[in-house]
Amino acid sequence: MLYYLSQYLSDQAAGTPWESRVSGLRLFNYITFRGVGAALTSLLLGLWLGPKMIAWLKELSFGQNYRDRAEVAGNLTGREPRKMGTPTMGGLLIVIILNGTTLLWAKWNTLVLLTLLSVVVLAGLGFYDDYMKITKASSGGAKSRVKLYVQIGLALFIGIYLWMLPATSTLITEIMVPFYKRPVAVGAGGVGLILTLLTIVGSSNAVNLTDGLDGLAIGCTLIVSFVFVILTYLASNAKLAAYLQIPHVNGAGELTVFCAAMIGAGLAFLWFNCHPAQVFMGDTGSLSLGGALGIVAVLIHQPLVLVIAGGVFVMEALSVILQTSYFKFTRKRYGTGKRLFLMAPLHHHFEKKNWHESQVVTRFYILCILCAVVALSSLKIR
Repeated sequence: MLYYLSQYLSDQAAGTPWESRVSGLRLFNYITFRGVGAALTSLLLGLWLGPKMIAWLKELSFGQNYRDRAEVAGNLTGREPRKMGTPTMGGLLIVIILNGTTLLWAKWNTLVLLTLLSVVVLAGLGFYDDYMKITKASSGGAKSRVKLYVQIGLALFIGIYLWMLPATSTLITEIMVPFYKRPVAVGAGGVGLILTLLTIVGSSNAVNLTDGLDGLAIGCTLIVSFVFVILTYLASNAKLAAYLQIPHVNGAGELTVFCAAMIGAGLAFLWFNCHPAQVFMGDTGSLSLGGALGIVAVLIHQPLVLVIAGGVFVMEALSVILQTSYFKFTRKRYGTGKRLFLMAPLHHHFEKKNWHESQVVTRFYILCILCAVVALSSLKIR
């Protein structure tokens, strides 16, 4: 919106005495300027609206007055009194600020609108899940298959839309692999569609599984978002993309503004979500943020880089898959189910090993930073 306003004012002032006075509006042509503006705007809005949102959620009694199923299974009773009653659905703060700030600072191209639409859909799904947990604690939230159907439907819509659009069809039909300069497969629309599906659905659920300790999911999301601020900017610049031999995507620079807004909103939320948390993001935030990372990765033709950058999310998701599969296998084979981990997702395993919550979070941050460095190294190691 600000970009279009600046263009309008510049056009109106052209050839008049006001032309020199509004020359500073040219700054809005630069992605870096608008990215910084989006980050600062979302940060300040988040810090201002955060206390009001927390008070509003408390007034509505939208608190976590139920025990997480993982806590029940692992008998994590030590932290229950503190966490019970803490407002959830704090992801609303992130989503509202993220979408509003992006619309304010970015050019509204297809890539941006697809991303924002997806964030709204997944936030709506997460809100429904959180609302069901709060109002009907015994239900455990929305049915898993319902969430999966919505996520798959959204991912298929994005994948097919990109495939059918001539300007973006190569995002689906060409398969890029980290550390390789050329596509490993061309004309592989079916494979690309499956990869898109796995990236968006997998990322959304992986961040959701990571959201179990104060500040863990949002902190790791911030680190991965920094990676994608760099990747989206490079993908939008034809010269830099050619030099680094990475896919060039027209309009991807506006996703830089989106990622910058996500960083600002995430930092503001972390201010209130760090230990001891004043608010939880809930599925409203975790499903939408995870999905956003997956969608951005697809839109810049780097879905597999997300697997590296989001290594912590991958470990969390794999720990649940392995734990469940191994338990079912041993129960069928030996009559008694056995566990690979003391508890899943993985952060609870370390809690059971008597790591303090803050220790787990900080060490997972370190792992996430290392994963981010490896992901960025794929820009030169090709």
